[in-house]
Amino acid sequence: MNDDLPHAPATGTAGSADAVDAGVRQRRKEARPQELLDAALELFVEKGFAATRAEEVARRAGVSKGTLYLYYPSKEELFKAVVRRNLSSLIAEGLEIASAYEGSSSDLLALLIQTWWERFGSTPAAGIHKVVLAEVRNFPELAQFYADEVMVPADRLFGGCVERGVVRGEFRPMPTHEVSLALIAPLIFMAVHRHSFGCCPVHGAAEMDPELMLKTHLDLVLRGLQVRPDDVPPASDTGRKGLVKGAA
Repeated sequence: MNDDLPHAPATGTAGSADAVDAGVRQRRKEARPQELLDAALELFVEKGFAATRAEEVARRAGVSKGTLYLYYPSKEELFKAVVRRNLSSLIAEGLEIASAYEGSSSDLLALLIQTWWERFGSTPAAGIHKVVLAEVRNFPELAQFYADEVMVPADRLFGGCVERGVVRGEFRPMPTHEVSLALIAPLIFMAVHRHSFGCCPVHGAAEMDPELMLKTHLDLVLRGLQVRPDDVPPASDTGRKGLVKGAA
């Protein structure tokens, strides 16, 4: 073989390989927070907040404990990030939908509740409710955080929809905050049930159909909010009372 003959250029070079490796590493780095939050959510729901250790989260995500702390400096901050990603962002999206919605208030409430179930209630993230209800009394800082990030905005979202309906004459006047709680409470119940009895069905207890439960819940609440003929006294009655009082 003649070594003086020119060689064909290599199909791949060290430079291009390094560039590919760098791109893969960059994508992995960008995905890492998501992987850490996924691992944390699984463990918080499985074991609870207090029993979950940072090294367990790191191990499940396939990283070192030091890497975990680069993104989330404490277990509390990790839990807050899980809540923000799965609940706070969804409520914020709901507020945007409500502000731009042009249909009826009944349809708006139905849309928000159905979206909640599809994006949160029917997912592993619904287990957050179980964790909060079981443990938040032992962690006052997390209790305040959860109130600020979830409870207050959710009340503002559903309460605002109720007020919208009253102003538009679609709903009868009722205590807004209490109606908001009545709308939210069954959603929390469904989430807790899914991650408690739903995981270990007991004999003799009827299974819960989530879709039917949502439909029944909406039917009960929306019928209760409907304007009724006796909610507003007829103008003729008011005038008649005034005439009688004047005559006396």
